[in-house]
Amino acid sequence: MPVLYRTHRPQKWSEVIGQDSVVDTLKDGITNKRLAHAYLFSGSRGTGKTTVARIFAKALDTNDEDVYEIDAASNRGIDDIRELREHVSVSPFSSAYKVYIIDEVHMLSKDAWNALLKTLEEPPKHVIFILATTELDKVPDTIISRCQTFTFKKPAREIIRKEIVRIAKKEGYDLDAGASDLVALLGDGSFRDALGMLEKVISTSADKKLTREEVERITGAPRAGLVNAFIESLITKDADKALKCVSDAEVAGISISTFTVLVLEKMRFILLVQSSASSRDSVKDRVSPDDWQFIDVQAAKKLLKVSMLVSMLEAADRIGRAKIEQLPLEMAVVGICAA
Repeated sequence: MPVLYRTHRPQKWSEVIGQDSVVDTLKDGITNKRLAHAYLFSGSRGTGKTTVARIFAKALDTNDEDVYEIDAASNRGIDDIRELREHVSVSPFSSAYKVYIIDEVHMLSKDAWNALLKTLEEPPKHVIFILATTELDKVPDTIISRCQTFTFKKPAREIIRKEIVRIAKKEGYDLDAGASDLVALLGDGSFRDALGMLEKVISTSADKKLTREEVERITGAPRAGLVNAFIESLITKDADKALKCVSDAEVAGISISTFTVLVLEKMRFILLVQSSASSRDSVKDRVSPDDWQFIDVQAAKKLLKVSMLVSMLEAADRIGRAKIEQLPLEMAVVGICAA
């Protein structure tokens, strides 16, 4: 089957999702003929930087032969940039502009940066550079100061979820609420990663109905039952059971970070439902029937405390920096159950 991210990559402004402020500013610049000679797009992977760069070039009526995409990860040396500097002086073939899209630009060497800086200081009028990076802190200030900068934010999970559902339907598949929500969560703010997971699930599915259980099995995500058991043990302050759930997740090779995020999401839903009747319908629409039953039962007990979520949030924040990944979660369990 075709790669979903490429097949469904936006081709025009109206198809770009979750980056409204960036799109509006770029469109206004073209409409009002206020173009910069260099743009810097920064943001995490899969947020649409290269896609928007291509659409921007197309909106300038730049033909494909005058659009050049360069991967700085494999063209990072000074010789590569010197060759680029010689190339930019040549007039476009058939367009008003030559557009150079340099992806992962933070990978350039120090000498390459210095060579590129000279080009950015005195660029030919027919050249527009679009630099894209996932690590803005590695881009020299001298480069940043010569670019019009745009930050691509991670789209909200609900935005990704809706897009996942739309694309799945277009491909002839139906995701249940739990499946689409889990794929969106595992995508971690990246359309590309989320669509990659959807593609993986579709390629191994026996039918056109995709369930959360299939997503869990195929992606290696924590089973809902393990997440539920952990949450219930926290609510009842059963430290032994909760710590066994953490151990089971570790033995199964499940990412403790992902496990914690799934726990937090479900705890959040329980807190919302137990605190506000108006939240019931919105939460119910987001989860599978089995998950809703668990959430509804736990919410009715009204035993989940805000302090429990605070402890879990602190653990989630520390996991990525911990020498022992599961330790912050285990500490949170002990603290919650001892309180």
